[in-house]
Amino acid sequence: MSSTPSESEKIEQEPSSVDISLLDIYQLLSLFVMLLSEQAWRYTGLRVYPGTNEIKKDLVKAHVAIDCIIALVDKMEPYVDDAEKERLRRLITDLQINYAEQMK
Repeated sequence: MSSTPSESEKIEQEPSSVDISLLDIYQLLSLFVMLLSEQAWRYTGLRVYPGTNEIKKDLVKAHVAIDCIIALVDKMEPYVDDAEKERLRRLITDLQINYAEQMK
């Protein structure tokens, strides 16, 4: 048994220094979903922008981000386990509900 960490172990240990070229397509898609969801929350006006502590609501951009997340999740779904599918669908539902609330 080797004492050298595998690439996936390195990714888990040091997420801030990950070389994204080492990620497989599903890991990349998960990363994109995470980034887009964070932006969607900000665009709905429900999270502040880091560093500025400002709220900048832009529901058009929020809608685009949510639509992109849905498309990415649809592509990923056949290749992720049931728990991950549930987590992703719950994320989409939460974003859609909060977006609709902000549209009122």
